[in-house]
Amino acid sequence: MSMAFPIPPPIEPMLAKPTPELPVGDGWRYEPKWDGFRALAFRDGPEVYLQSRDLKPLNRYFPELEEPLRAVGGGAARFVLDGEVVIARDGALDFDALLLRIHPAASRVAMLAEQTPSSFVAFDCLADADADLRDATLDERRARLERLVGDDAAPSVLLTPATADPAMARRWFDEFEGAGLDGVIAKRAEQPYVPGKREMAKVKHLRTADCVVGGFRWHKNGPGTMVGSLLLGLWNEAGDLQHVGVTSSFSMDRRRELAGFLEPYRRDALEGHPWRQWREWEAAAAAAAGGRRLPGATSRWNRGKDLSWEPLRPELVCEVAFDHLQGDRFRHGTTFQRWRPDKPPSACRYDQLEETPAALLADLFGR
Repeated sequence: MSMAFPIPPPIEPMLAKPTPELPVGDGWRYEPKWDGFRALAFRDGPEVYLQSRDLKPLNRYFPELEEPLRAVGGGAARFVLDGEVVIARDGALDFDALLLRIHPAASRVAMLAEQTPSSFVAFDCLADADADLRDATLDERRARLERLVGDDAAPSVLLTPATADPAMARRWFDEFEGAGLDGVIAKRAEQPYVPGKREMAKVKHLRTADCVVGGFRWHKNGPGTMVGSLLLGLWNEAGDLQHVGVTSSFSMDRRRELAGFLEPYRRDALEGHPWRQWREWEAAAAAAAGGRRLPGATSRWNRGKDLSWEPLRPELVCEVAFDHLQGDRFRHGTTFQRWRPDKPPSACRYDQLEETPAALLADLFGR
């Protein structure tokens, strides 16, 4: 990697730890939490390098960002910015469109880059010219960022809104979830940039849902003895049990207990199971592979991960906490709250979920 950048990549991004309430008091600064791909943008004149959160290059997946980043700060500018790659459609963030970019075919990436162009939302400045700003305060870094990413920046390179007013931060939290924002980030004004450390606070939307437990996966360290995750389902209007995600927030002792608890529900589980075809497909794929155990679904992030599953009679209901839906599935993993023996599986429908009013990103940026 070129050493011409003010700081050579890779750099671990500074992280945030979950916080139940918005911290208030002197010295707190607030920003929207963007639902995209975390990225660091390195630039030395015409050379631009995008780095992902896991320290990998992103240029090939978002080629349309290189030219706009070259327009920031003039032709000879050198900087390192921290931010988020997002795609907005109809005034709201579209995370599904981002996922489609992680594709091996350059021709498909180029087509998608034209159809659904991405933007880079900058929220920190790690270096400007020859100045390494990681030891500078947040307020100093923000001032540098505002000078670099001002009104004359390219339309697809945006400066994230920021405020010291907790009332404004709460308004962002309440009103802009419908535009795809993930919550609010709180930072200390005097805080330096600490790579790889959880020194910021993040407040995310959290709500609960009652879900049918339709199956489970064994834990990788204890097949047959420890449960890894529970497979969750919700009934849709057509009467189909949709797989909406998993919950895996269990201690090792609890995983062993679950293996015994779920055993009675494994008997005759495939008979009339709503996901029977999924299981039959997995069995057919394993047979075609000469009996080798194959994943039940593919994963672009965990290639080779065993996603095979064990069916359960869909009689158990559990309550889980989640942040929000992405399409008809939970966006992230959920947190197990409790079993709900008082709830019939038929009550686990999508219509129990709160609908978030739509909001437009243009309102957040004041345009």
